[in-house]
Amino acid sequence: MKKGLFTLCFLALCFSAFAQTKKVLADKIIATVGDKIILKSEIDNNISDLERQGVDVPANAKCLMLEQAIGMKALVLQAELDSIPISDEEIDADIDNKIRYFINLYGSKEVVEQIAGKSLFQLKEDMRPTFREQKLAQGERDKIVADVRITPKEVEAYFNDIPKDSLHFYESQLEIGQIVLYPKPSRELENYAMDQLKEYKREVENGSEKFSTLASLYSDDPGSRNNGGRYEINRNEKQWDPVFLAKAFSLKDGQISNVFKTRFGYHIIQMVSKNGDDAVIRHILKIPQVSSIQVNETKSKLDSIRKQLVDGTLSFGEAVSKYSEDDNSKFTGGMIPARDGSTFLTIDQLDADLVRELKNLKVGEYSEPMEFTDDKGKKAVRIVKIFTKTEPHRENLKDDYDKISQAALQQKKDAALDQWFAKRVPNFYIKIDKDYMGCPELKKWEVMASNTAQK
Repeated sequence: MKKGLFTLCFLALCFSAFAQTKKVLADKIIATVGDKIILKSEIDNNISDLERQGVDVPANAKCLMLEQAIGMKALVLQAELDSIPISDEEIDADIDNKIRYFINLYGSKEVVEQIAGKSLFQLKEDMRPTFREQKLAQGERDKIVADVRITPKEVEAYFNDIPKDSLHFYESQLEIGQIVLYPKPSRELENYAMDQLKEYKREVENGSEKFSTLASLYSDDPGSRNNGGRYEINRNEKQWDPVFLAKAFSLKDGQISNVFKTRFGYHIIQMVSKNGDDAVIRHILKIPQVSSIQVNETKSKLDSIRKQLVDGTLSFGEAVSKYSEDDNSKFTGGMIPARDGSTFLTIDQLDADLVRELKNLKVGEYSEPMEFTDDKGKKAVRIVKIFTKTEPHRENLKDDYDKISQAALQQKKDAALDQWFAKRVPNFYIKIDKDYMGCPELKKWEVMASNTAQK
């Protein structure tokens, strides 16, 4: 089976969404593996889902998806025989994450329900068997490749087999740590922000203004300002401030909260609608302004921290733990996270102010305290340190050993999975519809199906 890990990852995308997003005039079973069936509508609808998401679907998508679906069904059968443990909680969490993904993708719960032709509750229930199979298949796959290891010699051999013109070209990458402090506004400016929000609340409640209009005009939240302050939230989502969540879910439909404070600033929330753990809200955020006096005081404090770092009397990790107020990097040891979750950043992932500062900074050096505006619109001050920096280069063992070893290990796991399929799958009943017999991707399965039929 080609590209074993890709197989399941691709399935996790394709077989996780709307099982019946459009009506089909006719349906039929196009493959059977043991007591598991694969319907033509599953393949067709998943291709439609990918196209709707803007994915570039290959010409052989139907053949490729069917190949992967057959492989997953075989893994599920073996997982059931092996009693691979999965919990309802795991399945529920995966389904909720996927539902939230589609709500974000399509813009609202209502649009998702319109596309799916069913309520979110119905959609979740329809998705449950598919997600259960995904969990079982992944569990069986993990069991098959659990003992696969790789040696340095195998990594070198893998790298030497890569055609020279296919070696990846890497842009310059940096690992950057930062310590961030937020200047504290004066009490007068905090009171002013609170008074603004109280006035907005009064205007909405007396009918002179709409909440969405005020949010669009005056909210300091860049994530919702252009959408009239609207958010779709879930009580169990970890990315929300707990104070914000608690305040939101304490409201009744149409009710507006009193002014309250979170680490982002001051808020008022209007509950639009609530359904169990899901809710649609609007909110207005006001971030009290800070003066140059507060900024300079914060720079002075950071300058003192920098002196300790340079003198070696304070380690970077200790400084982050003790002083840094940045939520994004505080729990990564101060390292600025990249989009892929790693700590390796390319220049295009850095804000313009940081790029300018780094031009005069060498690896291992600490910057002077510098003022910037974070992604929430709050004014802050930071010092940064470049931990590592690579030059633009063609992929090689010296600079990219970890990446190459992971790719080599994956190839070896794929081979182990191929061997497992070759050994175990002939024991399962397999039947493929004649309309798909011409797919090159299904040749191996056709042989297995033929062997099965002869038993």
